[in-house]
Amino acid sequence: MGTYYLTFREAREILKGKNKINVDLGKTSEKINVEVRDGYVFFPDGTRLDIELVKKISEDESTVYFIENGTLYKAAIAGSHFYKLVPTVPPTIEINGIRMHRTKDVNPWEDTVIKVNTINPRPGEYVLDSCMGLGYTAIEAARRGAKVITIEKDKNVIELAKINPWSRDLFENPNIKIIQGDSYEVIKEFENEMFDAVIHDPPRFSLAGELYSEEFYRELFRVLKPGGRLFHYVGNPGKRYRRKDIQRGVMERLRKVGFIGVRRIEEALGVVARKPRRI
Repeated sequence: MGTYYLTFREAREILKGKNKINVDLGKTSEKINVEVRDGYVFFPDGTRLDIELVKKISEDESTVYFIENGTLYKAAIAGSHFYKLVPTVPPTIEINGIRMHRTKDVNPWEDTVIKVNTINPRPGEYVLDSCMGLGYTAIEAARRGAKVITIEKDKNVIELAKINPWSRDLFENPNIKIIQGDSYEVIKEFENEMFDAVIHDPPRFSLAGELYSEEFYRELFRVLKPGGRLFHYVGNPGKRYRRKDIQRGVMERLRKVGFIGVRRIEEALGVVARKPRRI
């Protein structure tokens, strides 16, 4: 039996009587045939789903569902935190109600492309993606020909990436290597001047302040090759309401450890910098 992904959008199409739906969360434009009869929705391989469950899915605009081996699941994990895929296109991940991608005025993939464009990875370059999440950054950099090492601290995030069809290349592209661990510690294991570029997209400052520290920035500087590029997503948490400019503090610490060309990229809600070339 196959795996079928459903959101409120597909459920509503079924209830409207449409017999062709997309079941990969919009990753492709392909649609499959479904048939409603005897109180069930039947999929091509014989998988069936009670129409009452379809009605419940149609009313839930915040959750991704999937059917695997005939059983319906939510794409969610409850542990010390609550993790789930959110049915944006492509999906984002939500941890304790906080979304890990921008979803207002831009979708998660457009958000990713904006970030990756700031360092413009080239074929054959080595790129460090410091905080993997669903892996869109690593996938986009690898699509451009880069060899990517991506780090993810949380095993539950990796499990959701395995569920998400948009993250499949993370596990199939030979130019992407995943390391499960804390970036603050893992980076210390890398050789000097190992990477051509770094994309640093950490959780918000209140959740991972050590990834905004001068100590961590020294490690970023160390692992970059001379002339290497850095993009650091910061966002604008607190700026509007508490007049707190986290970006300014980030820029000051980056300059202090030796980065040059430090400047804001408003479109990407972050900061770019580079390591000086040798004279």
